Amino acid sequence: MKIAVMTSGGDAPGMNAAVRAVIRTAHYYCDEAFVVKEGYRGLVEGKIERAGRFSDCINHGGTLLKTSRLPEFQRDDIQQIAANNLRELGIDNLVVIGGDGSYRGAKGLCRWGINCMCVPGTIDNDIASSDYTIGFDTALDTILQAVDRLRDTSSSHQRCTLVEVMGRRCGDLAIYAGICSGAELVITNETGFDKQFVLDEMKKARLRGKQHAIIIITEGVTDSTQLAKDISEYSGFGCRATILGHVQRGGAPTGNDRILASQLGSYAVDLIHEGRKNRAVGKVDNKLVNYDISDALEMEPKMSELYELIKKLG
Repeated sequence: MKIAVMTSGGDAPGMNAAVRAVIRTAHYYCDEAFVVKEGYRGLVEGKIERAGRFSDCINHGGTLLKTSRLPEFQRDDIQQIAANNLRELGIDNLVVIGGDGSYRGAKGLCRWGINCMCVPGTIDNDIASSDYTIGFDTALDTILQAVDRLRDTSSSHQRCTLVEVMGRRCGDLAIYAGICSGAELVITNETGFDKQFVLDEMKKARLRGKQHAIIIITEGVTDSTQLAKDISEYSGFGCRATILGHVQRGGAPTGNDRILASQLGSYAVDLIHEGRKNRAVGKVDNKLVNYDISDALEMEPKMSELYELIKKLG
């Protein structure tokens, strides 16, 4: 059997561990393993190579296979080119590691006779068919390290610090970081944004004599820099905005992400050998699960029970 593996979309710590697991499990079954370089763009351009053992990579962040975004991949003719490139090498099975857009690309390839297995690799934790996605734990740890440092200087200058984190379509990074860091407020699309409420809360905090405060906000909710200025003007609590940006994507994966990636990558190859077709793998309630790719894409993100907890602890 011939099995190819690729990474697509935004990079996430742990992707290399997942690729390694796919390749080594394929070799365990005496399969031929291939890698696709540069995501769907590389697949269309024929950048497909026979894989070695993919050694000394489990501790590396990012993706050694590289990645790209290719909006044109939604077109039938582009998908057909990619499928033909695989078939010319006798490859009928492809493991795709990525997020929602990567899943949609895999769903398109399925229509051209390629058996695709999707593995959730995205720091946002926005794949509803798995409790956690590869890269989420590492990104959360990176945010916490930054917030802990910001709290030191926030305390020293007796100011409020507004920290913007990633997660435009899923606020899990913000809510988890808010609880772990003891933030005074957490603002996400799920919690909703009431500007006056935020201003009033910070003013009350200042009047209570609070010396410093941390607010965690998800990107895209509002202009964080302007909100920080508004807090300063309204509450008398000097506020600064820090936008963490793509630093959240980098760094060596945590132990949890390495284990999750290894389990899901290996499980994808197991399913191929069981004769399963076009599945999205995940881990739910600490058990490995799989769904039809179309069903996985239709699942609604679950509102974390931690949203209720943050109300009690804020």
